Amino acid sequence: MKKIVLFASGSGSNAEKIMQYGITNSTFKVMSVFCNNPKAMVLERALQNNVPTVIFSKDDLNSGVLINKLQSLNPDLIVLAGFLLQLPAALIEAFPNKIVNIHPALLPKYGGKGMYGQFVHQAVLDNDEKRLELQFILLMIIMTKEK
Repeated sequence: MKKIVLFASGSGSNAEKIMQYGITNSTFKVMSVFCNNPKAMVLERALQNNVPTVIFSKDDLNSGVLINKLQSLNPDLIVLAGFLLQLPAALIEAFPNKIVNIHPALLPKYGGKGMYGQFVHQAVLDNDEKRLELQFILLMIIMTKEK
């Protein structure tokens, strides 16, 4: 069984669907939800699905504290599902090819500040777009050698 850790900052509707699917599917289990917002609805959704949570600050994220917590869980995949902070390079490097970001989008048309969650959906509806994509982005750092 694959182990997944979710990162979320807000309502957690995508995170909840992943948690629920993991409960009914024996191929993976959501080990924990990591959240930077103590008032986020995703924490309640995790509680309802019996998924442990980790609440952290931006300082925790940037100091490396989370790397140790994540390493103890040994996740096969880290999914950013509505996570609004930028991951530090050290965290990405600690989990090569294991971090994906999912979000509803029509990039670059509906990207940028404020374009997350329901705001993307509403902008698409307001502009009578014919489709909405769910994008999966693998996060990795490509190292270059400077001369």
